[in-house]
Amino acid sequence: MPDPIEVRKVPLHSVSDASEFAALIDSRVIEADRVIAVIGKTEGNGGVNDYTRIIADRAFREVLLAKGTRSSEQVKQIPIVWSGGTDGILSPHATIFATTDPATAPTTDEPRLTVGFAMSDTLLPEEIGRTAMITKVAAAVHVAMERAGISDAADVHYVQTKTPLLTIDTIRDAKSRGHQVFTEDTLHSMDVSNGCTALGIAVALGEIEMPSDEDVMRDRSLYSSVASCSSGVELDRAQVVLVGNTRGIGGRYRIGHGVMSDALDADGIWAAIRDAGLQLPERPHPSDLDGRLVNVFLKCEASQDGAVRGRRNAMLDDSDVHWHRQIKAAVGGVTAAVTGDPAAFVSVSAAHQGPDGGGPVAAIIDAG
Repeated sequence: MPDPIEVRKVPLHSVSDASEFAALIDSRVIEADRVIAVIGKTEGNGGVNDYTRIIADRAFREVLLAKGTRSSEQVKQIPIVWSGGTDGILSPHATIFATTDPATAPTTDEPRLTVGFAMSDTLLPEEIGRTAMITKVAAAVHVAMERAGISDAADVHYVQTKTPLLTIDTIRDAKSRGHQVFTEDTLHSMDVSNGCTALGIAVALGEIEMPSDEDVMRDRSLYSSVASCSSGVELDRAQVVLVGNTRGIGGRYRIGHGVMSDALDADGIWAAIRDAGLQLPERPHPSDLDGRLVNVFLKCEASQDGAVRGRRNAMLDDSDVHWHRQIKAAVGGVTAAVTGDPAAFVSVSAAHQGPDGGGPVAAIIDAG
C-alpha cells in the first residue's frame, strides 16, 4: 500500500520563485525527501520556446536539493510538469504532491488521494503522433496505476503527462535515419504529441479500443475523460503522473473528475468538485467551497467548427493571437468564476482530451 498524500498549492511570485515551496518545507508541512510530483503553471508563452518552464523547473529542483538528502540524480527523476502560459487572469502557481508518514495521517476507510508516476520508453521523433507512441504511453500508465495502488481504472481521475514535441533538430534526426515525422510544424506538433498521448491514456484505462494511425488528430470522438497532456523540449519520454483514489491509504484529500462539454460549461467544473466528494447546493457559489478546494486541473481546446453554442468566433482564423492563448484565457475566466481563485491549472491543446471544444476537469478537495 502506498503512503498517504499531502497536497498543497503555492503561488509563484516570479518566474524563478520557489519561496513558497521552500516555506512549506521549512514549516514542516511537507518533507523535501517525500515530494513525489509537482504540477504547475508558468507565465511564459506556452509555446515551443517557452523558457519559463525550464527556469521554474530549476528553481523547484534547487529547493529539493538544498532542503533534502536526495542526490542530484534522484531529484532529477522527480516528475515536475510545467504548463506554460497564464493568459488572461490565470495566475502562476504550483501544486505539490508529497507522501506523508502513515502514522501521522488521518485514518479512514473512505477513498483517499493516491499518486503514482512512471516514465515511458524513449519516444523517437517519428513515433510522435503514431500508434507506437500510444503503445508506449499506455504501458507507462499501467505502471503508474500499479505504483498508486489502483487496480480499477474507474478509480483514476487525473493523468497528467509531459511528452516531447518535435523540433527542427529532432525532425532532422528522424530524416537522417530514413523516417518521416507526423508534421514539420513544430507548434502543431504540440497538439499532436498531446493528442496522441491522450489516446494512449484512454487505451490504458479502457476508455477506447486501440486506434489506428489515421485516427490521431482526426477522429475527435476518441478521447479520454481524465487525460491532461502537455509537451515540451525538456525530455524524450512520456512522464506520467497518475492521480486517483484508493481505500485504506488514509489522509485528508480526495479527487474527482468531470467533463466540460464546451468552453462555457461551468457545470462541468462543479461536477468534478462534486465527484471529489464535496457536498454542494443545487446552484453553488464559490463561497460554498469554504476553502476546501485545493485546485482544479483543466484542458481546453477551440472547437473545430469555430463556434461556441452556435455563435461564431474568430479564434481559428486569427493570425495575430494564436487560438491556444485565446481559449486558455476564456476557459481560465470561466474556471476562476467557479472557484473564486485565478490560480487554476488551465492548459490548452486538448485534442483527444474530452469532447471537441470541451475538455476534462479534475478537482482535489480537502475531505477533512
